[in-house]
Amino acid sequence: MPKHKDEQQGRSDKARKPAVLFLCVQNAGRSQMAAAWLKHLGGDAVEVYSGGSEPASEVNPTAVQVMAEAGIDLSAQIPKAWTDDVVKRADVVITMGCGDVCPVYSAKRYEDWPVADPKDQSTETVRSIRDEIEGRVRRLLAGLGSTAGV
Repeated sequence: MPKHKDEQQGRSDKARKPAVLFLCVQNAGRSQMAAAWLKHLGGDAVEVYSGGSEPASEVNPTAVQVMAEAGIDLSAQIPKAWTDDVVKRADVVITMGCGDVCPVYSAKRYEDWPVADPKDQSTETVRSIRDEIEGRVRRLLAGLGSTAGV
């Protein structure tokens, strides 16, 4: 009997795309930028999710602006809460400042990225945060075995 849902659907674990979940408190800055970078650089080679423990009402406008400067549109994104279902689906969970409120499940790869919160920061500081996140996402993508965009 297949042990994994994807095997039941005729795909092996090796054929399955890795799934990455980015978590922060408000899902309005860091996790939105990280998810957007991974979608942009990884394309269809990876499933990308993001969420927050206490979602804001909108994505940080400065984050939207600096990502647009990099050719990535965040304007249609909406902060959302993470769900147990998405956490369970993820192969890699990246936490970005949510501390003890971030979910922890066994058999998951966790990384904590100590990236500054762009909330109430200058445009120049948010650009620096954007660039740091891009570098981290490129390293993550390389570690997932994808050469897309790297």
